[in-house]
Amino acid sequence: MANDTTKPQQFPPVVAVLGHVDHGKSALVKALTGTDPDRLPEEKKRQITIDLGFAALNVTAPNGDKIHAGIVDVPGHEDFVRNMIAGVGSIDLALFVVAADDGWMPQSEEHLQILNYLGVQRAVVALTKSDLGRIDVVTNQIHEQLAGTSFADSPIVPTSVRTGTGIEKLVSTLASQLARTEPQRDIRKPRLFIDRVFTLHGIGTVVTGTLTGGSLRRGQQIVVYPTNLETRIRSIQSHGHELEVAQPGMRTAINLPDLRVDQIKRGDVVTLPAHGAPSSTLIVLVEKPSRSNGDKTVNHPLKNGSSIYVHHGASRVAARIRFRENGSLEAGREKIARLKLASPIFAFIGDRFVVRDSSERHTIAGGIVLDPDDDKESLTSGVALDNVDSLVRATLARHGFARRDSLLSKSRFSSDEISEALKNLKKDGRIVVCQHIAADCEFWQKLRAQAIGLIDATHKKSPERAGTDLVELRAALRIQEPEMLESLMADLCQGDFVRKGSVIARTSHRPTLPDHVQPVEKRIREAFTGTPFDPPSRKAIESDPQARQVVRFLIENGDVTELALDVLLLRESFERMKSQVAEFISNNGPATVSELRQALGSSRRVMVPLLERLDRDGVTRRAGDKRMLCRIRNL
Repeated sequence: MANDTTKPQQFPPVVAVLGHVDHGKSALVKALTGTDPDRLPEEKKRQITIDLGFAALNVTAPNGDKIHAGIVDVPGHEDFVRNMIAGVGSIDLALFVVAADDGWMPQSEEHLQILNYLGVQRAVVALTKSDLGRIDVVTNQIHEQLAGTSFADSPIVPTSVRTGTGIEKLVSTLASQLARTEPQRDIRKPRLFIDRVFTLHGIGTVVTGTLTGGSLRRGQQIVVYPTNLETRIRSIQSHGHELEVAQPGMRTAINLPDLRVDQIKRGDVVTLPAHGAPSSTLIVLVEKPSRSNGDKTVNHPLKNGSSIYVHHGASRVAARIRFRENGSLEAGREKIARLKLASPIFAFIGDRFVVRDSSERHTIAGGIVLDPDDDKESLTSGVALDNVDSLVRATLARHGFARRDSLLSKSRFSSDEISEALKNLKKDGRIVVCQHIAADCEFWQKLRAQAIGLIDATHKKSPERAGTDLVELRAALRIQEPEMLESLMADLCQGDFVRKGSVIARTSHRPTLPDHVQPVEKRIREAFTGTPFDPPSRKAIESDPQARQVVRFLIENGDVTELALDVLLLRESFERMKSQVAEFISNNGPATVSELRQALGSSRRVMVPLLERLDRDGVTRRAGDKRMLCRIRNL
């Protein structure tokens, strides 16, 4: 990580150079940049690209602006396609290389399919080795192969590294294309898909990748997934330039000195801790191409339950695929499926991926992530993943509700965009937003109706109760999240309901004992008033279910004070005893339990929990074996 004070442009685009093996990709990169991207000894020996190579491309746009782009040179040999995929996951432009002597070849076709699967939209075609002739023939062949794809109108530039023919025109064409590149969106959800890990003497561990979704800052706390390693960024570079902040779209190198190089691998993701966690179950939409490249394995249907490899970002993970509908996936079709991954990945809704077969010899399909966490299969493919309103509604319809602060956290939308969507959808009456919860209207109305039904049932069955206990209500509604219960209670209390401590009731509800237990109430009140400062034990009073019903009613309505599990007092008796305790201590000084018991004509069974209650209420304070007043009180 050499120091250079020259500041690169804010959003340097990334170009991937790809094509069939031995079509001159690395030589072309060297001619364009002056850098040989083949860095491994085996690459020099075999004269083929095995792993990803990197270089910087500096060109001048038609308007005179300087453009500093990152070049990723990917392998063309079929044995190293998995390395190739790791290099094209987050690019702005593809530089497709086809040699004049060979023309369109198997890896040309496979690389084209991979670009399509990953949603790359723009390309420039370099027709290399043009000094060998056949320019018109191969140009027509390329046009035929690109017809019907996103690259049908891509410019084709004949070049020869040996003679230098066309290199200047290729630079000009690249500059024109790059000048049209829009900056990548900053949604404040940075992900750096690691494609290289190495260590430098005196610096420590360095990881590189193309940054997407947000910025990373020097000194920032980050997390590396899926290993969940938290650490701090010591320094950041892009193409040798020291940076305070790396922006989305940049080729980025970050120094993580607190981590060992063996703790990180290609495919890991650097991100911030607040945007969810990796998952090993994805709901996806998988498609197989209709075009044939003559490879029988590629053209075979993808069978339900197949073992596959999923390439996402720079990662490669073994998986098993299960389609929602029975049967296989035929060429030219798409199906919703569940992927069970051998190890978790940090994916977002809308992320694209590539599917290769279990032998890793064939690219057989591609797909897009519909749900990065769920194991439900109720999602449909008709959801517009690039429309935040549509995605919010679909997510809430599928789950019923979500916490506002975590809704679509693993999506390609910023928190501001999600908040604005919630505001608009609530205004239009298409969702419910209450406190910390956003919910589907139908789900919320059903939940609300269930809660009201339970509250009304409690009023009818137990009219003596102050209302429905919230713990009981939460259990009956099977609500796991405390925020959901709080939001539901807040919604109900905006209407005909009132919350009283730990219970909720209709505002019109007045607790009353049923007629048939009123004689029991009379008997219990007489028991309390017979010896008001030393009443019978609770066990003696609650001699039968009706008595227990009455005692609960008296406690909930504040007519009886519960001093201990087995000690109850009428509220008036409690207030009188409190007043007399304070008066005795005020007149006689600190007093023991025995002295107060004798003065009030009570028992130790009642006096001990009474004084403990007065201690908690701040009326008295224990000093040794005596009680004194905490402060002068108006009693």
